[in-house]
Amino acid sequence: MGETREMALKGRKVIVTGGAGFVGSHLSEALVDIGADVICLDDLSAGKMGNITHLSDRPNFHFVKLDVCDSGPRMDELFKGTDTVFHNAASKKNICLINPQRDLDVNAAGALNLVQKSVAHGVRKFVHASTGSVYGEPRIFPTNETHPFEPVSYYGVSKLAGERYVDVFHKLHGLDTTILRYFHVYGPRQESNEFGGVVSIFLRRITAGLNPIVFGDGEQVRSFTWVRDLVAANLASAVNPRATGEAYNVASGIRVSVNELARGMLDILDPEGRLQVEHGPPLLGDIMNFDVDSRKIREHLGIGFETEFWKTLTIALSDVQAFLGDISGPQQAKAVS
Repeated sequence: MGETREMALKGRKVIVTGGAGFVGSHLSEALVDIGADVICLDDLSAGKMGNITHLSDRPNFHFVKLDVCDSGPRMDELFKGTDTVFHNAASKKNICLINPQRDLDVNAAGALNLVQKSVAHGVRKFVHASTGSVYGEPRIFPTNETHPFEPVSYYGVSKLAGERYVDVFHKLHGLDTTILRYFHVYGPRQESNEFGGVVSIFLRRITAGLNPIVFGDGEQVRSFTWVRDLVAANLASAVNPRATGEAYNVASGIRVSVNELARGMLDILDPEGRLQVEHGPPLLGDIMNFDVDSRKIREHLGIGFETEFWKTLTIALSDVQAFLGDISGPQQAKAVS
């Protein structure tokens, strides 16, 4: 097999913000394996050292505890000689309901700080992780990148502001940027507390012998995307000139309702039927339907997506501790007793 285009990152200094988080840790791992000199930057407000422990002895991996809003000399020192920035740090959607000011600071001002540093230090490429929440409640199906921006949550507003800063720095300063809009990512190391993803939240409750709680009527449809597909999209965006100045939906096309997810996970993890789905009040700003068009990134960058959701999920759930980011060793999933 010949070398892939992504091997061009070998030996280059790269920064992964949010590198100890769910997506960031997988991206950091892939970059270390390529041979890039990886600076994993995380303030550990959501990221966990357990997600990157397996990388700690790799000579081309370096962890730095730092907030993306820090504009001081330490950040400048990190940016010196940096080739590529993968900006995955974010204030998550549920946090915005508790502290919308922090949400704005991280998602908007943090992005502004990083593109400013990138221009000041001659960074070659800036890959920015955004979200489908910038579209708000979709009105056009399937939803492509031309859909109007009508966010219905603080999170969607702050992430859209971050996108706009990135795009303006591309247009005004010539910074080579790509924006990736994520949709309902699932996979190992997904955060399982109240700020995490629905798959891991359900997994944590079911394996603890608790009923999964579905907010609202559960008919909300989600477009689940395997985490390693996001890694591939990040790497391709960093090295393919076709991605310059573009924004892409990064979504598999899998469509599963929250009710279907809860019932399916109970079938896998609680086959004897001891648990059942509970319903709670609807979440403020929760979007009801996703049907995402990802043809643009498929055509531009040749990205493929995992579409066997239940097969992939069943295999991933066979090691509960790895899925939840626990590091004490493998534990086979089994029926709740």
